[in-house]
Amino acid sequence: MRRLGELEAEIMDRLWAWQRPTTVREIVDDINEHRPVAYTTVMTVASILYNKGWLLRAKEGRAWVYSPVRSREEYTAALMEDALGTSEDRSAALTHFVEQMGPEEVSALRKALRSAGRRTKA
Repeated sequence: MRRLGELEAEIMDRLWAWQRPTTVREIVDDINEHRPVAYTTVMTVASILYNKGWLLRAKEGRAWVYSPVRSREEYTAALMEDALGTSEDRSAALTHFVEQMGPEEVSALRKALRSAGRRTKA
């Protein structure tokens, strides 16, 4: 999985944050509060994200509304898996990764491992 481009990420960030189907107009208006972007540019990138399988879309009146297929967390996990896959020694890569974690992250990782362990036993 490749990282999202800058505008792709901006669009996805809004959709993940808003957690509701959204029109291109709403996205454009929000981005334009920070920097100028053309409606047609956002429309094109939203259509590309749809064609890549990142977004669902449905017709609402005359406009398309978009919503994410995956959560931000699922996207992040896929990026982590891809990064890990570039290592010849996954165990060493994981060890280095964990060594860089803070106490709260280590605690969250332990909790995730316990949860995953329960699912695999079931």
